[in-house]
Amino acid sequence: MEAAKSSDPAEVHHISGYRSVGESVLWSKRDEDPRAREELISRYLPFARSLASRYRNKWESVDDLTQVASLGLMNAVLRFDPSKGTPFMAFASPTIHGELKRYFRDRVWMIRVPRDLQEDILAVDHASTELSAELHREPTREEIDDRTNAIPGTARRASAAKATRVPSSLDSTLDDGQTQMERFGAEDPRFGAIDDSDELREAMSDPGPTESMVLRLRFVEDMTQSEIAERIGCSQMHISRVLRRSITNIIETIEAA
Repeated sequence: MEAAKSSDPAEVHHISGYRSVGESVLWSKRDEDPRAREELISRYLPFARSLASRYRNKWESVDDLTQVASLGLMNAVLRFDPSKGTPFMAFASPTIHGELKRYFRDRVWMIRVPRDLQEDILAVDHASTELSAELHREPTREEIDDRTNAIPGTARRASAAKATRVPSSLDSTLDDGQTQMERFGAEDPRFGAIDDSDELREAMSDPGPTESMVLRLRFVEDMTQSEIAERIGCSQMHISRVLRRSITNIIETIEAA
């Protein structure tokens, strides 16, 4: 005769696993049987996904957020004490939210902002999603502030902070076809002076020692012709002729180059 199937919940896992077992049995077996823990996590995974979806935005994938929420769920399953009478979802919710917030604080932000501002951003995102569904349009910042019970201007600050959360690449193309790099700075007008300086230095390599001294005293030390004449012991007229001749030679050398 065929043996009757056992109806003892403690032995059900030997026959068909824990899929049809009550939660009280699963919690009693949690610490000794990995399959009981897996079943508990599997049953509450939709709850974790639901919490993760509140943090969804265009920067993070749903899969990444679900993995973070699942880690929080696993930790909650391991720490939960059924004997205290607290519903599991009420116990697990803060743990899962904590993992998600820690993920945003420690791994998502490339530019660090204060923690309270990060939490404002999450609250604003959540309120914006809810209001968009209710109003069938984009909510105003004032409506978002009202929904989050935040001080006026919180939605504006959160939006501005979120815009700097992931810096744009300097090579990214803008609407006008330019890159970010092309928008920054301008050509230094002194670049042209470098070539002029090289040409002038080469043209001034030929003057004799007297011409070089006169040019240096006049254009480097900014002395007058009278002061130069007194310095080297000649007339101002002579200094004037030396300067005129030297400058003419330099110009002709540069133009001929």
